[in-house]
Amino acid sequence: MNITRRATLAGAGAAFASITAGLPGIARAQAKQVVVGTWGGDYGELLRANIDQPLMAPQGIEVLQDIANADPRKTKLLAERQARRGTFDVACLSDTDMHMISAQGVFDNLDMAKLKRGAAILPALAKPYAVPHIYSALVLLYNPNKITTPPKGFADMFDPKYRGRVGFSDILYSTNTFAAAMAGGGAFNNYAPSQKKLMELRSLDAKVYPSNEALAAALKSEEVWMTPMWLARGFMWQKAGIPVKHVVPSEGAYAIVFEMAVPKNSRGKDNAYAYIDAALQPAAQAAFADRMGYLPTVKDAPLPAEIASQISLTEAEQARLRAPDYDYLLKTHAEILDFWNKQFKA
Repeated sequence: MNITRRATLAGAGAAFASITAGLPGIARAQAKQVVVGTWGGDYGELLRANIDQPLMAPQGIEVLQDIANADPRKTKLLAERQARRGTFDVACLSDTDMHMISAQGVFDNLDMAKLKRGAAILPALAKPYAVPHIYSALVLLYNPNKITTPPKGFADMFDPKYRGRVGFSDILYSTNTFAAAMAGGGAFNNYAPSQKKLMELRSLDAKVYPSNEALAAALKSEEVWMTPMWLARGFMWQKAGIPVKHVVPSEGAYAIVFEMAVPKNSRGKDNAYAYIDAALQPAAQAAFADRMGYLPTVKDAPLPAEIASQISLTEAEQARLRAPDYDYLLKTHAEILDFWNKQFKA
């Protein structure tokens, strides 16, 4: 997806964006800009409200959001890796996707001398090629009005009494496949049971929605009652009046970290580091926690007790979490996506 299709220019008019998005050399000659490859929806809105406008605009840096789901942006990063100049100055991806693209030599190792906020990053989340922006845990959301006995894990999705009431976000195909694999006795490095289990869910009339926002609407209308999702999303949806609670699955789950990296062929690396620094500011971090329920990735962004109690995990829940097996996912990603699209959704 190129900038001219769905990009949003913060701090500039739509006419200016449509004229200059296809002419990056001219655009950047007129103003300091940083192109951020990111999701749209709530995430993009929060970037604009808490980073782009209040923190970047005063520095004289205009932010151009190149909006698409992760897969088109990953494709573009790989397609442009040999180009002298790439589209993105900052790439936003989940930790799994970031590992996958980093393994292809797309990103610079971070220049910590340019990252003023680097020392504030939680050590457990630090990586040489990407900066952690926000993080959360994978949980099972359920409607307590319809499911009065809380589920224990992913296996509950296969109970016939929930026929037609399990829903998935299409963009989380890898996460959904993990949930099916674990319910079938799989492991972090063995998703093989997922294929049989996904087809079982298909026979139980599981529903697939094109986005997280579409899934939220289905939960709100009570068309679906249960879904694997990030705890942070559950928090945000609860705030919006959607009837959901969560459990950390008994089979085990993982934390997800949304990260930012600088492509080797970024046209504006100084502006890229300025943007990442802004994303690590305590106020920006706290805003994502308050609105979306994602935990800060820096040491100096304390949360109000009320929010912390809703998005933090107990020790027992934390013990069920592990890091994804990045190398396994790198090897099996194509197979996972192919089965999801051609078998499960067909």
